[in-house]
Amino acid sequence: MDEETLVSVVRGQPTPEETAALVIALASRSVPPVPPSRTSAWARSARPAARPASWRASGLPR
Repeated sequence: MDEETLVSVVRGQPTPEETAALVIALASRSVPPVPPSRTSAWARSARPAARPASWRASGLPR
C-alpha cells in the first residue's frame, strides 16, 4: 500500500498534540453535512389533508 503525505510541516516543530489537533480539525471539515431527514409517509398520514377552505375551518371552534 502506497502511503501519501497528507500533512507536511513547513516551519517549526509541532508537538504530537498540536499535530493531532490539526488533523482532527481538518478531518472534521471534510465530512459532508448530513441532509435533513424526510418525513415518512407514516407520520404524514395522521395529518389532515389540505383542502381549499382549510384555512377557514382552522379558525372555527371544535
